[in-house]
Amino acid sequence: MTTHQVLKKYWGFDNFRPLQLEIIQSILNKHDTLALLPTGGGKSLCFQIPAMVMEGICIVISPLIALMKDQVENLNSKGIQAISITSGLTKREIDIALDNCIYGKIKFLYLSPERLFSDIVTERIKHMKVNLLAIDEAHCISQWGYDFRPPYLRIASFRNIHPQVTVLALTASATHIVQNDIVTKLNFTSKNIFKKSFERKNLSYAVLIQDNKLQKLIDVCTNVKGTGIVYASTRKQTLELSTFLNQHHILADYYHAGLDAQQRSHKQNLWKNNKIKVIVATNAFGMGIDKPDVRFVLHYTLPESLEAYYQEAGRAGRDEKKAYAVMLYHTSDRQAFERKYIQNFPSITEIKKIYHHLANYFQLAIGAGEGLSFEFNIADFCNKFKTEVIETINAIKFLERDEYITLSENALLPSRLQFIVDGENLYRFQVENHKYDGFIKNILRTYGGAFDNLIHINETDIAKRFGISINKTKAMLNELNNYQIITYAPQSHQPQLYFIKPRWPTDQLIIDTNYYTHRKTTYYNKMQAILAYAENEICRNLSILKYFNEKNPQKCGICDVCLRKKKDNQSLEIDIQKQIITLLKNDELNLHQLLKKIKKGNDEDKINALRNLLDAKLVKNTPEGYTISS
Repeated sequence: MTTHQVLKKYWGFDNFRPLQLEIIQSILNKHDTLALLPTGGGKSLCFQIPAMVMEGICIVISPLIALMKDQVENLNSKGIQAISITSGLTKREIDIALDNCIYGKIKFLYLSPERLFSDIVTERIKHMKVNLLAIDEAHCISQWGYDFRPPYLRIASFRNIHPQVTVLALTASATHIVQNDIVTKLNFTSKNIFKKSFERKNLSYAVLIQDNKLQKLIDVCTNVKGTGIVYASTRKQTLELSTFLNQHHILADYYHAGLDAQQRSHKQNLWKNNKIKVIVATNAFGMGIDKPDVRFVLHYTLPESLEAYYQEAGRAGRDEKKAYAVMLYHTSDRQAFERKYIQNFPSITEIKKIYHHLANYFQLAIGAGEGLSFEFNIADFCNKFKTEVIETINAIKFLERDEYITLSENALLPSRLQFIVDGENLYRFQVENHKYDGFIKNILRTYGGAFDNLIHINETDIAKRFGISINKTKAMLNELNNYQIITYAPQSHQPQLYFIKPRWPTDQLIIDTNYYTHRKTTYYNKMQAILAYAENEICRNLSILKYFNEKNPQKCGICDVCLRKKKDNQSLEIDIQKQIITLLKNDELNLHQLLKKIKKGNDEDKINALRNLLDAKLVKNTPEGYTISS
């Protein structure tokens, strides 16, 4: 099929969006390509369409499990076979998935950058017919970017496995220096960059300096018609703000990565289907969500950077209709931001100290722990060792960079189960253990394929069907697991901490100080950029476009700064015109005399005011000078 036939058959569109076809054609011509498209610009189609046209499988690298899950479900719903391999899957599940990629009809394999280079995945990828490597959120590969992730640096070595495979890097926001870094780090054969303008002509930006943010939140949510997103900085704040909105009769709900998959899906669907007006969320919300009619995005607190702000604000008005991007700002936000900067960069001594505490927390002796993985309750850890959560997380990031440990994102996988005995031995067990007979029959009636593969189960459904408590259900599943009748993998909401190397003596731990200093400088510069955006009286659109090195950026005319200046100019013009009328009532004056006598504005302001009076025929020009029209 041609690209247009694939687009029509699976996505139902007749035409591509701007730049999509050019990017797709570049890939089909085997050119390594960097695509910069704003949020809602249709980045995913840029790899999905050519991968469908070409023979073989497309490997997609994505940093977010939730985003992978959404895209896989979306492709599967269209009849396109796609899978993702995330942390939390058993070795058997991974084996089956990878076999399907080699021998089956899977067209898309989604992986995190960490998972790409696990031994089992690397070995099996060698045997796949890969047609494209697509790297989403490609700015993560650049140390100059706002969201640098060290595992991304290893992606280039994929090219040693499949040197002929074309690479497509995608991102919504990247400065000029980050673009060059992406091209270099991914070993592009040529610098092939497609970039859509960062300008959003339908989006009105505003920074509202407020002592009472809560009242302004109510005002915006009430006065702007349609649905919106409110971004908050913490999980606790999302709950507090959504509760506050509901108390003021604005239908709202909250969303963050700590909710289980079912809760997140439910809340997301309520909002997408316009059952609630506002979703209050951390920055975990929004990526990959296809809702074009969002009328406003409000940031209750400062975002991490202008790149992050541009992406999040850009979720409004993807239907090209008028929308609003509002940031609420208070002078105290600067102090809070500067405190966060300090917390984000614990000292080298503190990083080593936290590593020491982690090893003790999991009771690892010196030289032990290599390859071990543990559920990590960060709140319990911080409470036990009296450390701050933010400092601890950021210390772990530096330890990840130097490959001592890695902290995996919660996979949010449902519970899984598989019978590991054959039917005859299972029947014998049921006869000998009547306690479990009805329980096992209940599972077999409810779930098919439980003898062949690990299947997804819901303990709550099993409990309801069998008429027992959820705790009793889980206990019986664990007992059957201990009897080696089933393999039971319960859902876990705790992140996993993995020790890459055996425990090192703390005084021998080596932290890359050059990298540490570089990241600290980059963060500081980005912090100053977002503060300047919030505090300076410069056209908001102009500030963003200049930041992204857009050529010949123009003032938008619709942001808060432009509208305020337009109003001030109109007020000034009215004052000047009043002065002109008063002066000319008493005497005829030439231009030089008139400009000298007018006390407000500069010469340009005065001439514009006079010209408008002439156009309105309120003033006329005679050989003796200017006078009032009779």
